[in-house]
Amino acid sequence: MKRLLLWVVALLSLANVAHAELPAFPASFKTQEITTNGTTIHVRVGGHGPAVLLLHGYGETGDMWAPMAADLARDHTVVVPDLRGMGLSTKPAGGYDKKTQATDMIGVMDTLKIDKTDVVAHDIGNMVAYALTVQNQKRVTRLVLIDAPVPGIGPWEEVLKNPLLWHFRFGGPDMERLVAGRERIYLDRFWNEFSANPANFTEDARAHYAALYARPGAMHAGFEQFHAFDQDAIDNKAFLAQYGKLTMPVLALGGEKSFGPMMATVMRAAADNVTEGVVPASGHWIMEENPKATIALVRPFLDKPL
Repeated sequence: MKRLLLWVVALLSLANVAHAELPAFPASFKTQEITTNGTTIHVRVGGHGPAVLLLHGYGETGDMWAPMAADLARDHTVVVPDLRGMGLSTKPAGGYDKKTQATDMIGVMDTLKIDKTDVVAHDIGNMVAYALTVQNQKRVTRLVLIDAPVPGIGPWEEVLKNPLLWHFRFGGPDMERLVAGRERIYLDRFWNEFSANPANFTEDARAHYAALYARPGAMHAGFEQFHAFDQDAIDNKAFLAQYGKLTMPVLALGGEKSFGPMMATVMRAAADNVTEGVVPASGHWIMEENPKATIALVRPFLDKPL
């Protein structure tokens, strides 16, 4: 019996160590639920100083930004939402076009009384960030987009031909039934194929995100993010025609083993002042694979005087 108890204690200790390996937000960060635009957005807020809004992508949640949020909170008010339908935000049936989600973010900013902000985004977050910025250019001071295309902008049609992106057209009730209870299998495919080294996307992170995407309505919301791309492309082309190219500083970062310098090519089609950057030794999952290098690229860009 004593040996059994020691074995159980050892397992619990290992579990606690493993859990601690998932980066956490500083204890000073507070969470709140902001109801806006027909949904409720789960938001983490911390730090002090000029605002910066961090927008996550698919396969993760706002939790991905914990290391960057900790760094930026030294001299920024850091706002980290879970996008509509993801993480701990509510999961309405619709509203996954990025124009609607941009309005969600304006609601978050207004509730927090943030007039102007820098925006740092990744993956689906890029698409929300562009829709937010192009319509509200006086409210976004700097924009960082990381390793994902923007529908309708630049080489979008060529990007769509990549066979690795078959999931852009994967969705609907039958697909939801196929994936139900198998969320981890589905998500592992993304984490493995889009990593420079899949081992860098840790088991703790995989288990954490898989549990969040297994929540009721979460996979439907995820599929709808992609299903909205055709409408997003229409909207973005109209935005570019109406508002013209972005004029604020834009940092376009790609993972070395993913989009790389192509991110700058994408954004030069929609912005005049683009700085190119590459996250070394990283695929798509920049905050999992090389957070230090990502922060080292983003921090000086945000610190640079306007």
